[in-house]
Amino acid sequence: MKIAIINDTHLGIRNSADIFLENQNQFYSEIFFPYLEKHGIEQIIHLGDYYDNRKALNIKALHSNRKYFLNVLRDRGIKMDVILGNHDTYFKNTNEVNSPKEVLGHFMNEVNLIVEPRVLEYGGTRFAMLPWITNQNYDDSLKFVKNCKADILCGHLELEGFELMRGVTNKHGMDHELFSRFEKVLTGHFHTSSQKDNIYYLGSQFEFTWADAGDPKYFHIFDTEDRELYRVQNPFTMFEKIVYDDTQTDYNKMELDFLDNKFVKVVVVEKKDTFVFDRFIDRIQQQNIHDLKIAENFSEFLGENVDDEEISVEDTTELLDSYIEAVDTDLDKDRIRKSMRRLLVQAQSMEIV
Repeated sequence: MKIAIINDTHLGIRNSADIFLENQNQFYSEIFFPYLEKHGIEQIIHLGDYYDNRKALNIKALHSNRKYFLNVLRDRGIKMDVILGNHDTYFKNTNEVNSPKEVLGHFMNEVNLIVEPRVLEYGGTRFAMLPWITNQNYDDSLKFVKNCKADILCGHLELEGFELMRGVTNKHGMDHELFSRFEKVLTGHFHTSSQKDNIYYLGSQFEFTWADAGDPKYFHIFDTEDRELYRVQNPFTMFEKIVYDDTQTDYNKMELDFLDNKFVKVVVVEKKDTFVFDRFIDRIQQQNIHDLKIAENFSEFLGENVDDEEISVEDTTELLDSYIEAVDTDLDKDRIRKSMRRLLVQAQSMEIV
């Protein structure tokens, strides 16, 4: 038996902007459901964060999801088991009030919501289904993890030592050794894919922020016959970063059609010919792009106690880390980095397209 696994779909992200809804609908219509139909797959497991906003749901986003996702489940006889993620729950300390339970009621023949830990069997393989762990359910969750009879665990876990986003490691959370008894642990929550020991962070299927640029996104297929996990790439990207260096590249000859329907960022490393650069930017703006950002020079932000030779032009997270490392201070730089990353994640989630 083959099972499709998705996670961290974050319906309604970025204020339910049409750009992101259309990107998800294109993936479902042209990639995901055609793959399931071709391979005869009739079971989906969703590893949490079905919705994005824990406090409110946008009617437009709900309509879009019903049309392009839920109705397709019903029409094709596909079943989906959904584990609660942290974005699905109204309160942070309990899973009792959650958006999937309140909204998916008309699709309960197709959608099975997993609010409490339980073991389900697919194709003769037993899966431990573990919803988001809160203060309220912590003890019961660990008891379930220790005692349940299952080979595979599916969850929405916050584990120490795994990448939050590409290049940024989570330095708090649970010890992954707590789950060492399982053959495989398949989990959502972090949006970049990574694997260590028996733990598989599957990563989101979509790009949501600049932190996702250049980070391939996949959905996964678990085969209960060979117990292997296979990934299928989503080819539809939204963020395109160009590192500009006119000592290495002739930008007059660069084709730019690949930028259509993208958010574009030009990071300037070397600009010898301003005319060529301005012409290149004009050509980008003539494409059908969503937005253009240009990162040229950060010197105006550097204080006198910063060695600007230590700072490189990278993505936002790397730039912050480089800046903090270059600052001459006796303060705890790890604590500063952690605080800045939290602020960055909050800012990215609130950014309006």
